[in-house]
Amino acid sequence: MKLSMPRFDQAPVLVVGDVMLDRYWHGGTSRISPEAPVPVVRVDQIEDRPGGAANVALNIAALGAPASLVGVTGEDEAAESLAASLNAAGVKAHFQRIAHQPTIVKLRVMSRHQQLLRIDFEEPFATDAVRLGSDVEALLTGVKVLVLSDYGKGALQNHQALIQAARARGIPVLADPKGKDFTRYRGASLITPNLSEFEAIVGGCVDEADLVAKGAALMADLELGALLVTRGEHGMTLLRPEQPALHLPARAREVFDVTGAGDTVISTLAAAIAAGEELPHAVALANLAAGIVVGKLGTAAISAPELRRAISREQGSERGVLSLEQLLLAVDDARAHQEKIVFTNGCFDILHAGHVTYLEQARAQGDRLVVAINDDASVANLKGPGRPINSVDRRMAVLAGLGAVDWVVSFAESTPENLLREVKPDVLVKGGDYSVDQVVGADIVKAYGGMVKVLGLVENSSTTAIVDKIRNR
Repeated sequence: MKLSMPRFDQAPVLVVGDVMLDRYWHGGTSRISPEAPVPVVRVDQIEDRPGGAANVALNIAALGAPASLVGVTGEDEAAESLAASLNAAGVKAHFQRIAHQPTIVKLRVMSRHQQLLRIDFEEPFATDAVRLGSDVEALLTGVKVLVLSDYGKGALQNHQALIQAARARGIPVLADPKGKDFTRYRGASLITPNLSEFEAIVGGCVDEADLVAKGAALMADLELGALLVTRGEHGMTLLRPEQPALHLPARAREVFDVTGAGDTVISTLAAAIAAGEELPHAVALANLAAGIVVGKLGTAAISAPELRRAISREQGSERGVLSLEQLLLAVDDARAHQEKIVFTNGCFDILHAGHVTYLEQARAQGDRLVVAINDDASVANLKGPGRPINSVDRRMAVLAGLGAVDWVVSFAESTPENLLREVKPDVLVKGGDYSVDQVVGADIVKAYGGMVKVLGLVENSSTTAIVDKIRNR
C-alpha cells in the first residue's frame, strides 16, 4: 500500500467528548520514606498536558488540521490550564463549564521516566446535554469529520442525537467507544474499540477468523460503516461490510508507554479521512502514528513532520534512489527538521575517486545531499555515441551506495532546471572550472535566496579519460 502525506491543512475536524488534564509531577528518588516502605519523590518539575478528548483535538492540530473541541470542565485552575494549552496549539475549544465540579485531572508521579503512582480527581459531570448538542450543531458547518471521544465520564449523554445531526449533513462520524453498551454508537461511520473493549461486547475471539465473524455481526447489528479493532502488539484489523478484512501489523519499534495511543489512532484517522484519504490508507497512516506515540513518555501528540518521516521510512525513501514524488516528500520532511538541502547533478557514468571526493565536499555544505543524474538519452545527447557506459539504473545504484549521498534522482532533460524549481535546494553545488554565474540553474536558485557554490575537482580524474585509456588498450 503506497502512502502519501495528506493535505491536513484542508481537513477541519470537530471533536466532542470527555476532556481531562494529564498532570505529571517529575522528580528524583534517592531514599525510602521512614513512614512507609515507599520511595520519596522530590518534585522538581510539574507538567500539564491535555488528555482524553482534548488530546485527540491536540493530535489533530499537531498534524496541521483545523481542530475544534466541545467538552465539559469545571470552573477551576485545571480548566484554565487546559484552555491555555489548547489555544496555544491552535485548537478552538468550547467548554461547558460547570461550577462546583472539578475538571477531571489524572496526576502521575514520575521518577526517571517511570510512573510510580497515578491519582485521579474526577466526578461524573451533570452535563447539560441539550446545550452541548446545540453547541455541536452550531459548529458542524464546514466540518468534514465528527469525532466522539468517549471516556465514560459524562460529557457524552446524547450520542445518537450527535450522530444523526452529523449524518444529516453528510459528515462521517468516528467514535472511540467505552463501556458495555455499543448501541449508543449505532449508525456511526466507524468505531475504534481496542481488543478488550471489543471482546467485552462480542465475547472472546479464539482466532482472527472468529474476530472477523463477530465483527461482521456487530457491524450489521449496529449499522456501522466500518469497525477498526486495535490489537496492541498484533496491530489493527479493519472490517467493512462485504469487504475482505484488512490486518495491519504493529509498527512500533520500541514500546515505552501506551498512554494515549487510542487517541492518536482516532485523531490520525479523522484528519486523514477529512483530507480525502480512502479508509484503508487512513488506517495505515493511523497505524504508523500509533507506532510512533507508544515510543514516547505519557500523553503525547504526533506532529506532521514525524508522520511524514514515518511515511518516508515506510516507502523506503529515507535514503537511496527515489522518484521525484518520493524525493519531494523526503525534502519536505528534512526541511521540517531544519535540515539544509544540498543539490548537485551530473552524468556520473563511471564513478571514480574524483567523484567520491567531490560528493563528500558537496555533502559537507549541508545536512542532506541530493544527486540528480542525467538519464541515458540525455547522456547520449551530451557525451555522444557510445555513452553512457553504464545504464541509469546502475549509475543510480552505485551513487546511492556512497555514504555522502542521501538521495539519487534522475532527469530526462539536458539540464536539471525543472528539477531545481521543484526541489528548491538551499545550496546548489557544481564542480569544475566555472564561475558561479556559469553554473546551470544558478539564476533559479539565487532568485529564491539559495546559495550557489563551485567546488574544485581532483586532478587527473575524469570518466572520459578512463574510457579513452580502456579503448587505447
